[in-house]
Amino acid sequence: MRPMLATRGTTVPTGAAWLHEVKWDGMRVLVRVAGGRLQLFSRNENDVTIAYPELAGLVEALGDHEVLLDGEVVAFAGGVPSFSALADRMHVRQPARARSLAESNPVTLIVFDLLELDGEDFTGRPLSQRRTALEGLGLAGPHWQVPATYDDGAMLLEATAAQGLEGVVSKKRSSAYHPGRRSKDWLKFPHRASGSYVVGGWRVETGSTTRIGAVLVGVPAEGGLLYRGRVGSGIAGRSGQQLLELLRPLETDGSPFVDEVPRVDAQGTTWLRPEVVVEIAALNVTSGGRLRQPAYLGVREDLDPADLTEPGEGADAG
Repeated sequence: MRPMLATRGTTVPTGAAWLHEVKWDGMRVLVRVAGGRLQLFSRNENDVTIAYPELAGLVEALGDHEVLLDGEVVAFAGGVPSFSALADRMHVRQPARARSLAESNPVTLIVFDLLELDGEDFTGRPLSQRRTALEGLGLAGPHWQVPATYDDGAMLLEATAAQGLEGVVSKKRSSAYHPGRRSKDWLKFPHRASGSYVVGGWRVETGSTTRIGAVLVGVPAEGGLLYRGRVGSGIAGRSGQQLLELLRPLETDGSPFVDEVPRVDAQGTTWLRPEVVVEIAALNVTSGGRLRQPAYLGVREDLDPADLTEPGEGADAG
């Protein structure tokens, strides 16, 4: 199963028909607890349980209940959710390394929906009923929580901006849960221009013959990628080395971009098969579709290029 997704909104809705939640800057997951076992699945249905050992206690916290939950894995930096902090956790597949990082850089599971409870399918029930049942599970622990909802979306949007949070998601209380679908019953209002893009090429760092200095990114289009720009900021040190290790096996002779890449960007670029998705923050997008002042945040191992159904669409809370 894949999670239900939100549509980008223009104006935060008002009235009793809607509730509003904080939009979390993390990795969307579906969480199954059954038979005394915890499993976490990313948006592209990969099992990522091994990366987050600190969540194992959720089995005991649920007692005899078996559930399927929808939520977000979040890592905090300076008290604020940070995708950059989470990126260090997402790629880990070695249990010992995961346990070490769980101590130094722990995550929190933010649970905001209940899809199954003790063998009963809740997806056809209205959100208001799903939330009541979810809150009744008493999930408040050292690494998991059920966040509050709010009646005043405009107030929440203003408060999240002041606190440096990612934004707001507004949901109809009557909405059913539609797995894998993007719905206007859920609307998202992010504060910053951050999204996911596919890497189509890489360039060496100035003065080096081996270190990565920049990547060329785009969004999926028929036959390849549409070019969105060159990203160099944020690619350094260990994160840059980890990225290069992922890209090296994908090197190829031809450009994956279906439109023209400016010569200044194409010169010296090593082209890649478009398979790696990365998260990019940018000031905004120019009228020509180029990212302004982009910065690399990390690899989105929870996403495949096929998951990017909208330009720059990430794996956020909807």
